[in-house]
Amino acid sequence: MWTISTNKSWDHLAQSFDWVRDMALTPQDPQHHAEGDVATHTRMVLEALCADAAYIELTEQDREILWAAALLHDVEKRSTTVTEPDGRISSPGHARKGALTARQILYGEIPTPFAIRQQVTALVRYHGFPLWALERPDPVKELVKVSQEIDTRLLAMLARADVLGRICADKDEMLYRIGCFEALCQEQQCWGAARPFATPHARMHYLLHENTHPDYVPFEQPVSEVILMSGLPGAGKDTFIRRHYPNLPVVSLDGLREEMGVSPTDATGNGQVIQAAKERARVFLRKGTGFVWNATNVTRQMRMQLLELFFTYKAQVRIVYVEVPYRQLFRQNSNREAVVPALVLEKLAAKLEVPAAWEAHEVTWIAADPAF
Repeated sequence: MWTISTNKSWDHLAQSFDWVRDMALTPQDPQHHAEGDVATHTRMVLEALCADAAYIELTEQDREILWAAALLHDVEKRSTTVTEPDGRISSPGHARKGALTARQILYGEIPTPFAIRQQVTALVRYHGFPLWALERPDPVKELVKVSQEIDTRLLAMLARADVLGRICADKDEMLYRIGCFEALCQEQQCWGAARPFATPHARMHYLLHENTHPDYVPFEQPVSEVILMSGLPGAGKDTFIRRHYPNLPVVSLDGLREEMGVSPTDATGNGQVIQAAKERARVFLRKGTGFVWNATNVTRQMRMQLLELFFTYKAQVRIVYVEVPYRQLFRQNSNREAVVPALVLEKLAAKLEVPAAWEAHEVTWIAADPAF
């Protein structure tokens, strides 16, 4: 069984991890966190979680996953906390940045099986969602997307512990919001499971269009299939393509750079490479010809720009994410013809956002877990 630490005493955690020590140095706004700094809050959250009857009834592995997420949920308040002109303290964007940091920690620092890392990371990313779900412009659609990434039962437990592990005047109101979130999950078939759809195409139609119902099944079908590769340099994307798609044309950014004589560090040249790649893709899309787009695509923003293009031409998209353990990644990168400098690879790993199931018609994760 995986665990983030066999010794869960706070002193041991603080001695072992700098990101735990940083919590004691990070203040919080007294209106919402009268208990004090992030370390005090996190310890109270862990205590509240361990006292929750629903938590106690979980499997041992799920308890470890949820405990790790509670430990990490505010890990990036250390870098995002600011004092506003009126003296209030806030930490904008700490959940999103915290998810990136959690992924780094559980990939490079504490080698973690891929599926477990994904669950912990998603819990960190969305730990505040149950409190604000009903205030979103389209709460049902947001919930449907979140349910594709995370077990909403675990998310509700984490959110409840997050509220109970603080001193504030509006605790009852926040607990009521979590109850409303749970009711919405049950109403929308998202409680503890991804919201079901008749077909992948029906799911994407719902997510991409306004004023649609999740049970609607569109008559129009995709006209071609695009394979969008994703993964860090050296993870094995080229090998996967040769093995599984030997007969499909490939639009490769590395191939185009070599063809056009452009260095990977040439920002202007890389812009030209991307435009040339998109034009080649358009040729295939107009003809309804399937193809593979081969590039790192490690951030959601990168992928969304391409997905928008592919969806415009009514293509069905399959994202294939390829990953190997951290140390193996650097070994394989060093054996490539076009070696990516180690510092550049580390920066790319720090920005990595693993594709979520809701991003495309199908998402496949090819991930080799670290040896224990």
